[in-house]
Amino acid sequence: MSTTAADIRDISIAHSPDSDDAFMFYGLATNKVQVPGLRFSHKLCDIQTLNQQAMEGDGVYDVTAVSFHAYPYIQNRYALMTCGGSVGEGYGPMVVATRASSTSEIKSIRIAVPGKLTTAYLALQLFSPGIETEVVPFDEIIPAVLQGKYEAGLIIHEGQLTYDRSGLYRIVDLGRWWQQMTGLPLPLGGNAIRRSLGPELISSVSQALRDSIQYALDHREQALAYAMQFARDLDPSMADKFVGMYVNERTLDYGADGKEAIVRLLDMGYRAGVISVEPRVEFAG
Repeated sequence: MSTTAADIRDISIAHSPDSDDAFMFYGLATNKVQVPGLRFSHKLCDIQTLNQQAMEGDGVYDVTAVSFHAYPYIQNRYALMTCGGSVGEGYGPMVVATRASSTSEIKSIRIAVPGKLTTAYLALQLFSPGIETEVVPFDEIIPAVLQGKYEAGLIIHEGQLTYDRSGLYRIVDLGRWWQQMTGLPLPLGGNAIRRSLGPELISSVSQALRDSIQYALDHREQALAYAMQFARDLDPSMADKFVGMYVNERTLDYGADGKEAIVRLLDMGYRAGVISVEPRVEFAG
């Protein structure tokens, strides 16, 4: 029996316009991975905006990338998928400045941050409670620090690999700090799926995303070529390195310690007063 247009269910997926997200969604975005009866539409938007949109009403998208920091605020409507997450294995968001400084010095200066719902901001507040910050679009932070508008900036995405080209100094790597403190990787962002889709559809969509990630890993050259259109300021070699940092076996599944890290990070954020809603982490499927 053939599938008609009326039988096809549209699934909306939102993720950031970054090379690592593009890489993992390559299979679905190019129809290399298909699911009978499902059609996937993709919306690209910066993570701070996606965090805010997920908190509005019933949520805008069926599947959305979300900072783990933002998850407690949407947990009634969304469950966390076990695949598609970005995890730092001893690396992560960094505080950078125009001069070398001690970690104690940054606790007394104003830092440009990419958004107060980002996991980078949560980690910074755990590292230095009450530190003074100001929100700046993530891709404007390095230029703002170079122009002297801020004494330091909290950088995410590709800036973690390119900051030193501009003559900036790394003051602290929050992924390394977190690992030294907890012995765990730093979970940064994941994918959340609307609970209202129901168990069967959630399972199908989750498998589709996992298949897309696996397809990209199995066809790395083609997937990287596709992802290069989103690789801000990175040459192919650097893009390959960046993708490797955040799309790997942990992206297929967090693993027990990865899940533990998510729970611990959010619990610490709640107990520290950075997160105002008690987290109840639940993984879809």
